[in-house]
Amino acid sequence: MPPHSKRMTISCEVPEKLGIIAGNGVYPRLIAVAARKSGVRRIAAAAFTDETDPVLEKEVDTVEWMRVGQLGRLLRFFRGQEVHHAIMAGQIAPNNLFDLRPDLKAVLLLGKLRERNAESIFAAIAAELAKIDVDLLPATTFLEDSLAQTRLMAGPKLSPRQEHDVELGWNIAKEIARLDIGQTIIVKNGTIVAVEALEGTNEAIKRGGTLARGGAVMIKVSKPNQDMRFDVPVIGVETIRIAAESGVRVIAVEAGKTLLLERDAVADLAEAASISLLGR
Repeated sequence: MPPHSKRMTISCEVPEKLGIIAGNGVYPRLIAVAARKSGVRRIAAAAFTDETDPVLEKEVDTVEWMRVGQLGRLLRFFRGQEVHHAIMAGQIAPNNLFDLRPDLKAVLLLGKLRERNAESIFAAIAAELAKIDVDLLPATTFLEDSLAQTRLMAGPKLSPRQEHDVELGWNIAKEIARLDIGQTIIVKNGTIVAVEALEGTNEAIKRGGTLARGGAVMIKVSKPNQDMRFDVPVIGVETIRIAAESGVRVIAVEAGKTLLLERDAVADLAEAASISLLGR
């Protein structure tokens, strides 16, 4: 098992200092809160303008605000804070990726990549962090209790038709994940109605819901050989809300590899919306 995939044990492996590379949504804040409860004494967050929720400042000791693409500044910040362990938490909006204004360090890094997808870019950033003695931890660190379980976690039991759609969508989702296209599929009555690409899960749900006109099944999986340090599948309250508005009746996720952010709230909202939330 590679070092970055080991689960940290509170007794001896929790770092005194933690760096958070904070994207959007509640994920960075939840990591900060859980890390503090686990015994991390100092947290330094690299936050991104127009992405990171400023509420994160209340949960960490220091924040450095920067533009997406300022890799040199990120490295200098962690070095200055004497951070040796970091976590990537939260996504960056696709429009900001296309509005990227990389600094020289990022330009040099991107120039070496033959393919520019999430895995190749994040792996290259992890390598740069390693050069300054910063170990990028699994994105599920401190939130292991929020990983999806292998069971029906909320909502009614699936019908045979829905079970078939989950099976169909699962196989297709695993294939698009392998090809690094996306990790989410929307299915209805044996037909693939939407495939996630750069737009992200929530927009794929909206598009799929519109095309399906109600009764859709959503499947979200990890990549084969998923690097748990980044691009980990995530379901949050907003995902459930959008799924309910879009007429999705089933959400099937990969157990043990999908984070349910604010797990109890996610399950309660799914139950209230009669959405079957399944881990498999």
